[in-house]
Amino acid sequence: MRGQLQFIYMIQPRRLGLLTEGPTPEEENIIGRHFAYLEDLAEKGVVLLAGRTQDADESSFGIVILQTESEQAAREIMKNDPAVNEKLMSARLHPYRIAIPVS
Repeated sequence: MRGQLQFIYMIQPRRLGLLTEGPTPEEENIIGRHFAYLEDLAEKGVVLLAGRTQDADESSFGIVILQTESEQAAREIMKNDPAVNEKLMSARLHPYRIAIPVS
């Protein structure tokens, strides 16, 4: 893990219907770009893990665990996530540290 800082950002849909009714065509497009963005960062070793709970209610959330050289870099990554940037999902950034890495 290259000795960089780790962060986690939590995301939640702004519209509950995204989970209960399914995405609109526009939301589906944004979600596709969200996945492509995270996959690209994973290939570069920045995103370590991404996923979401399988609840279909207001408690549902996703997480992205990443490593960067600074909190500002992590915040920029979060803000540039298409799902966040296009306000499909709200996001909160937290400092994080993986205690037990999986090899």
